[in-house]
Amino acid sequence: MSDSLVIIPTYNEIDNIERIIRKVFSLEKQFDVLIIEDNSPDGTASVVKKLMTEFPDKLFIEERKGKLGLGTAYIHGFKWALNHSYDYIFEMDADFSHNPDDLVRLYDACANKGADVAVGSRYIKGVNVVNWPMGRVLMSYVASIYVRKVTGIPIMDTTAGFKCYTRRVLEAINFNKIKLMGYGFQIEMKYTAWRMGFKIVEVPIIFTDRTAGQSKMSTHIFKEAAWGVIQLKFKKVKKIK
Repeated sequence: MSDSLVIIPTYNEIDNIERIIRKVFSLEKQFDVLIIEDNSPDGTASVVKKLMTEFPDKLFIEERKGKLGLGTAYIHGFKWALNHSYDYIFEMDADFSHNPDDLVRLYDACANKGADVAVGSRYIKGVNVVNWPMGRVLMSYVASIYVRKVTGIPIMDTTAGFKCYTRRVLEAINFNKIKLMGYGFQIEMKYTAWRMGFKIVEVPIIFTDRTAGQSKMSTHIFKEAAWGVIQLKFKKVKKIK
């Protein structure tokens, strides 16, 4: 058993899921993988279950009844990870927009360099995004500026979804008080960890838009996050570090 678990939520990722799992397991550092599967009609779960016979005790799946939201998927995964004694818990997309090679760098930031949370950052060294239309790049970049202005959080890529949490951070956060379950979930988790006094480090990555499968992003998701950030300004968070 590894000390590290990579949580990958899936919905209709049959074009990517086998490749991403095999890539993670090919890394020099050993990671276990947990798939949070939201009843994909394309057969994603069947592919994962077949691979589980090849990778016993390394690959796991939790199946849910349908699309219940990104935030609930990760919280489900966080609770599973804590119950199975992992020390480093990662969030990663299934579509290769997050390069699995960077898992090792995120792990190093937490395991060896003192970070409590390591964020795979698109914006800590300029704008490192490949294959996104300019409008979407600007929307994402401006969203991070907006979050910093409203909340004061000192993070360049506030909406990033590629992260490593140490166990002590997830043990300290009350998941029942995390209210944003869409795009804003990534913001609220970082904000909560920061307000609690945990050390957040940004690790520069290159984000590459998916080449297979369909994006789940929408303008509705951005609107939810925009209103949610205003609510975060008034959220009471007890500092523990």
